[in-house]
Amino acid sequence: MRNAKNFPLVFVLVALASTLASAYDPSPLQDFCVGINNITDGVFVNGKFCKNPKFVKADDFFFSGLNKAGNTSNAVGFAVTPVFEDQLPGLNTLGISIVRLDYAPKGGLNPPHTHPRGTEVLTVLEGTLLVGFVSSDQDGNRLFTKVLYKGDVFVFPIGLIHFQLNIGDTPAVAIAGLSSQNPGVITIANALFGSKPDISPDVLTKAFMLDKKVIQYLQSKF
Repeated sequence: MRNAKNFPLVFVLVALASTLASAYDPSPLQDFCVGINNITDGVFVNGKFCKNPKFVKADDFFFSGLNKAGNTSNAVGFAVTPVFEDQLPGLNTLGISIVRLDYAPKGGLNPPHTHPRGTEVLTVLEGTLLVGFVSSDQDGNRLFTKVLYKGDVFVFPIGLIHFQLNIGDTPAVAIAGLSSQNPGVITIANALFGSKPDISPDVLTKAFMLDKKVIQYLQSKF
């Protein structure tokens, strides 16, 4: 009987623990929480300093500039124009952001990378892209790839390594939405070969099964 009496309490505790364990980003507890750098007139809400709601205006929810092409004159022929909380303060606590992606003709590349805090949904506005992502070790590192044309949509699951390559003769443009106001980005090559300080060449030599001189050369490129 004693165990039976305690069962409801145990059930509630387990349910609460499960809810906390499965939570990712907490839902906002207010209509909006416009992020600010100057905390003099701010209110501390949901772990962030937010503008006093009385002083919030329409411009806090507005960004202009995604109509402008990014500069793809770089080694990989790629540019990203982010609209995160830093660029659009009204995104704070809303769990969403957007970026414009520009690719140079014939090989513009968004190199293999991952977003540790967000799923990405990409829509091609112009051009032809070869896109793909690789599943986790547990799934056998399978490659899921597709050629996208104007109007096509592709989703990259949160945390998985993915890429986009312009295989057309003209510039390509895409818009991507991400399920975080700050999804983060880890470009694989930059992280491994351009870390500060360098990862020991002994580690990378064994991991990639390459000659140590090759690893040192790759590190010199980043």
